Amino acid sequence: MSNPDDDADPDHLDDAAAARLAALWDAHAVRLHAYALRHSDPDTAQDLLSETFLVAWRRLPDVPADALPWLLVVARNLLHADRRAQVRRRELATELTRLERAAPAVTGTPESLATERETLLHGLAALSEKEREALLLVAWDGLAPAQAADVAGCTTAALHVRLHRARRRLAAAVDRPDGSTRAAQSPTSSRRSA
Repeated sequence: MSNPDDDADPDHLDDAAAARLAALWDAHAVRLHAYALRHSDPDTAQDLLSETFLVAWRRLPDVPADALPWLLVVARNLLHADRRAQVRRRELATELTRLERAAPAVTGTPESLATERETLLHGLAALSEKEREALLLVAWDGLAPAQAADVAGCTTAALHVRLHRARRRLAAAVDRPDGSTRAAQSPTSSRRSA
């Protein structure tokens, strides 16, 4: 017994899906937009409406007959994901600003310095807070590992582990294609072994 959909015209299936999406839009777009406006600014609300219907298009077979609650859940999830992304962007910007203030001045061409600095700051921002603290206490503040461990509130062995991980992750983040590292040319490299 053959499935009637197997013999169906693909253009007809696309037309049917487009018609269903258009019907969903006509029935629910105004209410979804109102929901989005209650929870965000007008530009974000418009983007949220578009993204909600994009998800509906991609998952059209999953959209139930009573679609409004399903669409509202999609909109809510998209809104939460956008807010989490905004928080992460703000935290990264704050961390980069903080690290920029702590970075020592170096000499070189402005272009190479900007590239090195940006790469190193992004590498530092990618470290965990404990790894970054261990590395900065030793490399930038000039503390011995035992002193840095006291400041960090951990054992000297734990600080050595954090330093090892931080150095390895930072080196991987700033490696150049030719095998040399940008960090090796930075002022912190002379103190990395401290």
